[in-house]
Order: sequence, then C-alpha cells, then structure tokens
Amino acid sequence: MNVDSIFQLLMFSASITGPICLMLVLGVFLKRINLINDNFIEVASKIVFEVTLPTMLFLSIVSSNHDFSSSTSLILYGVVANFLFFLLTTFITKKTFNRPQDQGVIIQGAFRANTAIIAIAYVANAYGNTGVALAAIYVASMTLLYNIQAVIALTIKSDAKGTSTSKIIFRTLTKNPLIIAILFGIFCYGFSIPIPKMVTDAGRYLGNMTLPLALLCTGGSLDLKALREDNAPAWYATGFKLILAPLLTTLGALIFGFRGMELGLVFLMSSAPTAAASYVMARAMGGNATLAANIIALTTIFSLFSCTFGIFLLSAFDLM
Repeated sequence: MNVDSIFQLLMFSASITGPICLMLVLGVFLKRINLINDNFIEVASKIVFEVTLPTMLFLSIVSSNHDFSSSTSLILYGVVANFLFFLLTTFITKKTFNRPQDQGVIIQGAFRANTAIIAIAYVANAYGNTGVALAAIYVASMTLLYNIQAVIALTIKSDAKGTSTSKIIFRTLTKNPLIIAILFGIFCYGFSIPIPKMVTDAGRYLGNMTLPLALLCTGGSLDLKALREDNAPAWYATGFKLILAPLLTTLGALIFGFRGMELGLVFLMSSAPTAAASYVMARAMGGNATLAANIIALTTIFSLFSCTFGIFLLSAFDLM
C-alpha cells in the first residue's frame, strides 16, 4: 500500500467521524460562550429523544427498499454478541472492583453504546439512508437489550430502595419512543401502509434536525472538569467500551461471515461511546453518578480516534 492509498483511506475514515467531531466541538464552544445553556440542552435533548429521532428512524424504515427479513441473522448476532460481552464485562468487573456503587456503573459504561445518536451519525455518514434504515432495526434490538442489562447491572441490594427490577424494565421498554417508532415503522413497512407525502415531507423537516441538534447537546453536556475524579474505574470502562467491545464484536462478525455494510454496521454500533442514558439510570438506581458522567465524557472524546482507526483498518482490507 503506497502513501497515496493510505492518505485516501485516512480521508475516508475522517469523512465519517470528522463531522461528528466538529459538531461536538461546536457544542462545547457554544456552551462555553453561553449561547446554549443547561436548560436548552435539557429541552432540546428531550425533543430529540421524544420527537425528531423517532421520526427520523420511522421514516428511514418506511422509505427503505431493504429486505429486513434478510437481516435476521445480523440482528440475532448483535443480540447474542452484546449479551456475551455483558457477561464477560460483569465477571471481570466484579473480580476487579469492590464497591457495589461502582460495579454496575462500570459494567453499564462498558457495554451500553450510544447507538441512537453517535452510532446512527456514523452510519449515516458511511452508508446514507439505506444504512440508517438497517441501523434502525439494530438500534431497536440493542435498546431492548441495553435497558434490560442496565437494570440488572445497576440493581444493588443496599440501594435498591424497594424498586422492583421487573417494573423498571417494563417501564423503560414500553415508554421508550424509539422502540415505539421503530416497531410502528416496521408495521407500516411490512403491511405496505401508505404514508401521505405531506406527512413524510413534514417528518423529514423534523428528522433532519435530529443529528445536528443531538450532537450539539452532546457536546454541550460534556463536563471535562469532572474527569478529575474516579480516574481508574473510568479509564477501565473506557478501555472496555472503545477497544474490547468493538474488537471482539467485529472479530466475531468476521468469523460468522458478515461483510460490507453489515460488518461496518456492527463495528460502528459497537465502537460508539457510552450512551448518555447511562448517567440517568445510574442516578435513579443508586449508582456512582459522577463516575457515569466521567465514562460518558471519556468515551465520547476518545471514540472519535478509536472509531477512525477502526474504519481505516476495515477499509484497508476492503471489509466495509
């Protein structure tokens, strides 16, 4: 491989992660100059999660030409691989760290990827609307799995406060707008239910707001000062999330014969940083919320580099 080829691969990798990096930096800058504040971030994040992102995922499914039945093996692999990684992370973390308030947060930070925002942005840059439609189905299955695993990981007897684990799981799944929108999109797509053009046009206006607004909020919510605390557990979880998770998941996908967009999707989804929802769940269930925030900040920053490197390697071997 000559220098020109390496440069072209680096530029291709940067073209996928670069725009996300710039939007995150812009969010940090706008928060620093007080053009956006915590109230804006809270309201805008709620709009993204409950309105614009569900709309984008719904439209990506109903307007897709993809045969979703052919992706059953991909979804099944994703669920099994992520569950096995959850078990591995839980076993090693329990052996390494003693504080119960830290253990669940570390485990969640290590497996719970930001599939709905950062990973979707990666996929959109790499594969366009076709990739987003397939990613929507993957996101739905991962959202179900991640919520169940997070509740299990964060259930600490001393801090459970009498809350039923099954009730928490049921509430987080049945009230999740992303899951509802994706399932409704699959229903409309499967039964060829026509969506009026006026509705889809208005929906696209909303959908187009999703990634820019979400990335600005993600950048604005990063608290770099908080990284002074809990360094060892945070770096431990970051290593698992950004190195071990994508490495094991992608190697497994290679072994099982996935190539092209499907392999790229597995890598991009597994290499995304820890989801912001992990902080909310950690606080709600008595975990170390400061540690959760540190993990989110570290993985968000360093995922840009680890993901770019991973894209470079996969592209170099013509696998994605």
